[in-house]
Amino acid sequence: MDDVERAARKVREVEQAVTEHVTRSGPVTGRASSPDGAVTVVATPGGPPQQISVSPAALRMGPQGLAAEIMRIAEKAQRTANTRLHQTLERVVDPRELTAMGIERGPDEDDFGWQR
Repeated sequence: MDDVERAARKVREVEQAVTEHVTRSGPVTGRASSPDGAVTVVATPGGPPQQISVSPAALRMGPQGLAAEIMRIAEKAQRTANTRLHQTLERVVDPRELTAMGIERGPDEDDFGWQR
């Protein structure tokens, strides 16, 4: 068996392990909120936001300010989702392989950006 065949087999094994694990554990999401709670975003790893909540107080930011805040919180929610996916999958896949596939584990942060 040559290197290409071994690599292809490894990719199939990793895909199967990931699929089975995610099927059992359910969807992985990340949630982040602005410190004042005016903007909250729920995101998936590598995907668009699944939910965006904006309080009436957030409208005082103006269109550009609100858009920038939504983008900032959405990026944080996606980083959280990526970290959670990495934490979930590293039980079935070598963490180095996850990083090579673009699933990176970031620092554990709470909703206020504090690292744990």
